[in-house]
Amino acid sequence: MSKAIVKPDSPIAYVAGRLHVERVALEDVAARHGTPCYVYSLAQLERNWRAFDRALAARAHLVCYAVKANSNGALLRRLAGLGSGFDIVSEGELHRVLRAGGRADRVVFSGVGKSASELRAALEAGIRCFNVESGAELERLNRLAEETRKTAPVALRVNPEIDPHTHPYIATALRDSKFGIPYGRALEHYRRAAQLPGLRVEGAGCHIGSQIVGLEPFRAAARRMRELADTLDGEGIALRHIDLGGGLGIRYRDEPAPTPEEYVHALDEALGAGPWEIRVAPGRAVAGSAGILLTRVEYVKPGAERDFAVVDAAMNDLLRPALYDAWHDVWPVRERPGKAGRRRCDVVGPVCESGDFLGRDRELAVAEGDLLAVFEAGAYGAAMGSNYNSRPRPCEVLVDGERMHVVRRRETLDDLTSHECLLAAP
Repeated sequence: MSKAIVKPDSPIAYVAGRLHVERVALEDVAARHGTPCYVYSLAQLERNWRAFDRALAARAHLVCYAVKANSNGALLRRLAGLGSGFDIVSEGELHRVLRAGGRADRVVFSGVGKSASELRAALEAGIRCFNVESGAELERLNRLAEETRKTAPVALRVNPEIDPHTHPYIATALRDSKFGIPYGRALEHYRRAAQLPGLRVEGAGCHIGSQIVGLEPFRAAARRMRELADTLDGEGIALRHIDLGGGLGIRYRDEPAPTPEEYVHALDEALGAGPWEIRVAPGRAVAGSAGILLTRVEYVKPGAERDFAVVDAAMNDLLRPALYDAWHDVWPVRERPGKAGRRRCDVVGPVCESGDFLGRDRELAVAEGDLLAVFEAGAYGAAMGSNYNSRPRPCEVLVDGERMHVVRRRETLDDLTSHECLLAAP
């Protein structure tokens, strides 16, 4: 059968005119599980993670998948089986990782606002490290560690004050960012951490943003972390690891996204030789290209300047276009070669917001009932979903070769109200 690759090095391709994820036709997914529906490729997920692990093979390292990108338990379980570490930002994410079989001693707890109960839970679990973001958090963690008679392994998340040249909502190392400890104050905080009896200083970390498609911001951040490590060594504070966070971008449209090999080479250039374990926390670069959002056209509605393809997926299912004006490729599940029947249209959802769109100004040949695939939806898709407009969230399906597995069932109408408590009638 003929096979047309839609994306380079991707298991998502047209086979005999029908779009497949691995060896499963998306038409078959829709027939069995309905739409909208997230569909993930296990092969692509594992390939993406292994690319980071392989690129770092020459160094002591730990690849910590950023759970916030996609926290589905089935994906976490498969990554845990590969030996992945996990970068978490909440007690809920810790619970998900442990439930999926992830090892606590491979968990790194990041995040700017960790509560006392979250810190206590992570201490009890015995996680690998806390990425501490403020002096107040240092003091709180020390107090809790002493109360529980434990020693908390810590790294300070330092803000290297570098512009990552990405969307301002996902830039986390600008001077006015809420994240991290200002670089110029890092030394005083390390001196304090070294004095606190409940803490053990293990390393230093940074995270400069997300969807970064240039290498120079990563080089600049790594150079600053190397300088900090050398300064601390002179103070008698020897670091065991340097955590460079995540943020490597992927190609949504035509971005020149670096490969994990190119990314690691840039880090190596900036860090040079050193005794530290290197940690990275990719999320989007692992899960993004592994997932699509499958949706069906409900109506094709003529417009003044272009038509509207009104689909059954919406901004509550995939928020990125509305939130960041983000681009996702949209392709028909049935291949339509040539330009016959194409029209300029916006792919929009049924939610009552003008910002409810999945793609604007696309050239598509579409008709009522057609299936469309929204690409690079594996990261920050289902994880950012909501029940806005009282819409049940879609199911999630994991494809492994010729098999498909429901890894999150579709919500029901009863699910929408299952946690609500009605007052007695007046």
